[in-house]
Amino acid sequence: MNLMAGAKTRETKNRELDLDLRESRYRFNADEFLRMGEAGIFDEASRVELVEGDIVEMNPIGSHHAGNVSRLLNLFARKVGDAAIVSVQNPVHLAGHSEPQPDVALLKPRDDFYAEHHPKPEDVFLHVEVADTSLVHDLDVKVPLYARYGVPEYWIVDLENREVIAHSRPEDGKYRTTERVKIGDTLECRSAPNLSEKVEEILG
Repeated sequence: MNLMAGAKTRETKNRELDLDLRESRYRFNADEFLRMGEAGIFDEASRVELVEGDIVEMNPIGSHHAGNVSRLLNLFARKVGDAAIVSVQNPVHLAGHSEPQPDVALLKPRDDFYAEHHPKPEDVFLHVEVADTSLVHDLDVKVPLYARYGVPEYWIVDLENREVIAHSRPEDGKYRTTERVKIGDTLECRSAPNLSEKVEEILG
């Protein structure tokens, strides 16, 4: 066997090993994730969420991130009134193995404010993630995740590049429409009632 053939064989075996490891890893479900929290496995300072069976540690919240989330809460609450519930950093039950915690979610109104159970994809108008240090994760992980489970619209507030990346029209596990909306433009949520915002108001 020549060196080139040997290298290809090793590469193939490595890919097969990686695939075997991914297929054999244990995937936590939402009930197990909840029980782990109740048992104190995660300390009070932990910021973790469940994504496709993996427990993912989220970045610490800095002041710019926190301030922008508060800004969005104020903007959205004034615009939508009682037509939607503005939920901040609370779980959304996408499926048995995925329960992310978007920075902001606009939800369909319910009298119990989802005290009986976490909202599901059919309850969601919009998810928003604020990206200061998390842009790659929000694009590479959250975009396909939210599209796969039919979240109607997903905005990424990109603080570094001063723009909002708006995804809409999920179909076959992908968003059919993606827009990069800049300062000077107005962004409208087509799924939620009465919600359109100037990008400079979103970014501050």
